[in-house]
Amino acid sequence: MGFLDWFLGREAPPGGAQPTAALVSGTRYVVVDTELTGLDPRKDDIVSIGALRMSGGRLEIGGSFYELVRPSATLDGKSIVIHGITPTQVAGKPPIDSVLAAFTGYCGNDVLVGHCLSIDLSFLNREARRLFGGPLHNPVVDTLSIYGWLRNRQAGHPIFSSPLNGLRLYDMAKGFGISCEGAHDALADAFITAQLFQRFIPILEGFGIRDLDDLLRIGNPGMQGENLFSPGGRANF
Repeated sequence: MGFLDWFLGREAPPGGAQPTAALVSGTRYVVVDTELTGLDPRKDDIVSIGALRMSGGRLEIGGSFYELVRPSATLDGKSIVIHGITPTQVAGKPPIDSVLAAFTGYCGNDVLVGHCLSIDLSFLNREARRLFGGPLHNPVVDTLSIYGWLRNRQAGHPIFSSPLNGLRLYDMAKGFGISCEGAHDALADAFITAQLFQRFIPILEGFGIRDLDDLLRIGNPGMQGENLFSPGGRANF
């Protein structure tokens, strides 16, 4: 199942966004990606979490977060061929309980950024509810939602005219000249996503999007479909 198929079968975005008067350029972000045993939150598990910080449009490479996780679900060949993480590699690793506690400590109150972030949040929030009694409290921004909003305003630009079946993170990244070396590793994918978000910030500023509350509306994971498929996108300004 492709990520668009997965997305189109869902309605409400996991996670929440809290409007704020902060500026996009002055906000701290944590760009996150997970690798999974599969895409079904009812039966699959997280096998790795990768994340790095951004301050405005500046990447903070030195303080990244990466942990392998010992899943309860079976790691089968279908997922191993994607992320390359084998049962042997995770056999001695901690369970999600301790890794998620460390990850939430790493995130603090920063804005979470990801590509097709609903997938990651569905797993992270499932575990957060089980362990902490509620979902992650952080505001969230999805680069795919941002791309859809920009696509409806930059239709003539080659970077924003890709076929809708070519909207994988790596397709977009290559359009912006971003290397996809190490793809399908959680930290490498977080790094690719961070660079994509970094490219989006000045374009958004060109459309007058400088306040964080505007970014949170445009980048709401629940706006992917509206932004991509509705003329003009629903999050109009």
